[in-house]
Amino acid sequence: MTERRTRGTGPDLVRLSDSGLALEDLTQDVRGLDVYDEDGDRIGTVKDLYADAEERKVRFLEVGAGGFMGLGHFLVPVEAVSEVLREDGVVVVDQKRRRVAESPLFDADVVVPQPAYQDELYEYYGYLPPLR
Repeated sequence: MTERRTRGTGPDLVRLSDSGLALEDLTQDVRGLDVYDEDGDRIGTVKDLYADAEERKVRFLEVGAGGFMGLGHFLVPVEAVSEVLREDGVVVVDQKRRRVAESPLFDADVVVPQPAYQDELYEYYGYLPPLR
């Protein structure tokens, strides 16, 4: 029986590009695609993916949102992805651009997404953490 994990005991996440892991289904690799919100506003670009090292499942998109606002990098749960338009080079998330921009800050050079931070992100975006 699978139970929802206890708060703060999430999986060890690894940055896909640094891990040596490969996606089973290469069509799921959305790195380099532009990210748009539910209203069609551009948020940024998928810079990398963070995967559960044990289950080998992608849990978060690392979205780089530079441009005129210089927003930085954000992690967005894969549950927020509502559509992938590969032929257009686009990932659509069911969030508002402002909501992503106001999410908990992320610096891939400093922070490894610890379980408490993962929980904070899921809660912020309105999703339950994955079952464990």
